[in-house]
Amino acid sequence: MDLVALQGILDNLSFAVLFATMLIYWIGAAFPQIPYASTLGTAGMAIANLSTATLLAARWIEAGYFPLSNLYESLFFLVWGITTMHLIAENMSKSKLVGVVTAPIAMAITAFAALTLPDTMQASAPLVPALKSNWLMMHVSVMMLSYATLMVGSLLAIAFLVVTRGQNIELRGSSVGTGSYREKSYQLHRSEDEISVNSGGTAVLEKITLSPQRLTLADTLDNISYRVIGLGFPLLTIGIIAGGVWANEAWGSYWSWDPKETWAFITWLVFAAYLHSRITKGWQGRRPALLAAVGFVVVWVCYLGVNLLGKGLHSYGWFL
Repeated sequence: MDLVALQGILDNLSFAVLFATMLIYWIGAAFPQIPYASTLGTAGMAIANLSTATLLAARWIEAGYFPLSNLYESLFFLVWGITTMHLIAENMSKSKLVGVVTAPIAMAITAFAALTLPDTMQASAPLVPALKSNWLMMHVSVMMLSYATLMVGSLLAIAFLVVTRGQNIELRGSSVGTGSYREKSYQLHRSEDEISVNSGGTAVLEKITLSPQRLTLADTLDNISYRVIGLGFPLLTIGIIAGGVWANEAWGSYWSWDPKETWAFITWLVFAAYLHSRITKGWQGRRPALLAAVGFVVVWVCYLGVNLLGKGLHSYGWFL
């Protein structure tokens, strides 16, 4: 079987597996008593991750360069990054509800790449001169991984906002504990419509209508989104620095306020503000989650919107 035919099989397989996995996660969330649903969901994401990695490897062998030269390849690299971060986040949180929000976005991106893009945009093509550099792998791959990681963390923050919709709930533990992160422990006591939340020996009485189960879920989503964004931010920082070095090598300037560079800086500022609010200000709950939700939109503008709406030094290739 030739590599082109293999790629066609793999991109359709990735879509089919992710679509089935999305349904499994949603059904498992709606009916938690169904056996093996969570195991099947994790297996589906692992299969999608493997098939996407195989697709990218086939493209690499076929074209002879790292597969990040056009929109089709970058979308599948993004899917690979999202499914990888899903598996990491699911393992960290021990919650199968992570897939409820990550599987749909991975499936939608795969559908757009495999079923919507014309064949001319899916085909491998020779690199333009500006991309014939080792920095293609070193800069672009790190940036794409940071996008995927920040998207997953932001999606979990959005899920937190959905779970706590309409409720003025603030989680009152420190964002930082001994070592890296500290798990927060909450004791719940119900009295009519009031719940006393005891965190670190300090009782906080709030009038909320969340059940203890939903409050525990909200706490989990808040905690894991913070951890994932905390991983994505250093990747974004490294990617921007590597891009500056490559820009100086290619164009003689580390920074030129190109639209892509400007939006990368805006993305960095948004997530820097998120982490500052968590680490320095001690914010938890809805306020930092709203910042992360804004960050989700900003990441998409930086990744795709700039190329569709603007012109600049990064416009070639329809994604860089």
